[in-house]
Amino acid sequence: MSRITIPVTANFQENLRLALGTISAHKMRSALTILGVVIGVTCVISIGAILTGMDRSFVENIEGFGTNNVFVQKFNMGPRFGRMSREERMRKPISWENYESVRDACTACRQVTVGIYQQQMDIAKYKGEQFNNCEFMGGLSNFPEVFNMPVHTGRMFTDIENMHSSPVAVIGYDVVKTLFPNEDPIGKVLEVNGKSFEVIGTYEKKKAGAFGDTSQDRNITIPYETYHKLYPQAKEHLVIAQAQTGKIDQTVDQTREALRRSRRVAYHEPDSFGMATASSFIEQFHAITGATALVMVVISSIGLLVGGVGVMNIMLVSVTERTREIGVRKAIGARRRDIVLQFLLEAATLTGMGGLSGILLGYLITVIINFLLPTLPAAVPLWGVLLGFGVSVGVGLFFGLWPAVKASRLDPVEALRYE
Repeated sequence: MSRITIPVTANFQENLRLALGTISAHKMRSALTILGVVIGVTCVISIGAILTGMDRSFVENIEGFGTNNVFVQKFNMGPRFGRMSREERMRKPISWENYESVRDACTACRQVTVGIYQQQMDIAKYKGEQFNNCEFMGGLSNFPEVFNMPVHTGRMFTDIENMHSSPVAVIGYDVVKTLFPNEDPIGKVLEVNGKSFEVIGTYEKKKAGAFGDTSQDRNITIPYETYHKLYPQAKEHLVIAQAQTGKIDQTVDQTREALRRSRRVAYHEPDSFGMATASSFIEQFHAITGATALVMVVISSIGLLVGGVGVMNIMLVSVTERTREIGVRKAIGARRRDIVLQFLLEAATLTGMGGLSGILLGYLITVIINFLLPTLPAAVPLWGVLLGFGVSVGVGLFFGLWPAVKASRLDPVEALRYE
């Protein structure tokens, strides 16, 4: 007698219907079984959304300093883990002469500027108002253009004012908001560390990101010579080289060569200064977030493992409970692969529903984060959704394989006798 052949699609649909029926008949048991999967997928989605938001915010903040800029200062830039090395602590500060060497030697640069500052708490005052920890520094007239800090109202000081050490200042948005909440700051005289300066301009507000207000909004810039005259002991300089379009690599190389030559660094010795670009800052941040994501995914996998063990246990129980059903199916012609497919599909459907629940819950958490922290543009990444659902289904297939194979190996005669 010939065997009746059932189309694969129809067989799949029938097994899916049986799987959904079994899950529906044991709602509470199914919900408890997939709880670990739901928690694991929710963690993956939430972490992915937060890291995506942090990445967007960080990139916007860093690019706000200028994507074609090379930054130079005494210490190495970027995230720091552990203590500073002795070599780094013993470095000489970046000097005015170092700035001149870069300015004169860098042919790939559009322009170069320099800022001078001190490592101290600076306090600005106007009448009864006070602004603590402002970014107080001296700079050149091209500072706003190079540092991507457009002047919003008023003007920037001129080279003549710098030459004559004029007591004038250009201030950031936060300084304006705190010291001059209800009046125009242009023409007013504020005090910084007890010294008076006339406000001649204000900077445009920078977009605040997830890491708080930007330092530009707290900036108070006075002419370089004015700062040097008031604080002759100040030695710390920040050099910024702005590259011509498409010449950032040449600018980095020429800046490094000029600095090593002016600071008399031997060819076999490491740089005695720190250099960074927007791209290098972003790469360092991605390395940190990548490691963080890996750790979080490993932690989340614990929930998936617990969920997988639960699925295996519940599927073994299901095999025992449905022994007679398996015997009937095999007696009327079901093959071993049909039984395997039935139980595998049931396990995958169970964990897949857990994955979908975790994705929805993760999306809800993302919405809440965006509501509570609007500066953190959290967003559920597509890779997070695909990974969460794919892993949840994979967990069901992996942990459901043994129960499925065990069910397929049951002897139909012994299965029919099972009570």
